[in-house]
Amino acid sequence: MTTPRLKTLYNEELRAKLKEKFGYANEMMIPKLDKIVINIGCGEAVSDSKKIKSVEAELAKITGQKPVVTRAKKSIATFKLRDGMPIGAKVTLRRAQMYEFLDRLVNIALPRVRDFRGVSTKSFDGRGNYAMGLKEQIVFPEIDYDDVVDVRGMDIVICTTANTDEEARELLSGFNMPFKIN
Repeated sequence: MTTPRLKTLYNEELRAKLKEKFGYANEMMIPKLDKIVINIGCGEAVSDSKKIKSVEAELAKITGQKPVVTRAKKSIATFKLRDGMPIGAKVTLRRAQMYEFLDRLVNIALPRVRDFRGVSTKSFDGRGNYAMGLKEQIVFPEIDYDDVVDVRGMDIVICTTANTDEEARELLSGFNMPFKIN
């Protein structure tokens, strides 16, 4: 199996740049990607159980990995929701699949978003993790537009080992993440 393009970029160029910029004393202090979590909520699955199957299939196509169905933790009568009902799906990507997904997200999916002007720099959580949302899953080339029944959004969380937002921003910028210019 070949090494993903972004992992090679990280090992050959980005590590040295980050070490020089932040003056790390130890190689292990250099921030790296830890995991990427993709989550799709499907509230309509309460009334139609077939919807969760289409969400699972689309998420599997996008990530190349079988998603985990998320279930309701408690019953909410006003939403006709019972404890244990399926209400979404999520996937956690690590290692090579994580780098491949980030590559496709940055270079293929984000440029296909309508009226795209960059991703917000304010979506860091204070501990070096970045969260973003997409309004439609059809920006990924794996999804056939004709087969889509419902257009759904998704949450994407990029977890890094960085201690500060500045370090994480520099790491993601090195992967060509298109941040907004304020």
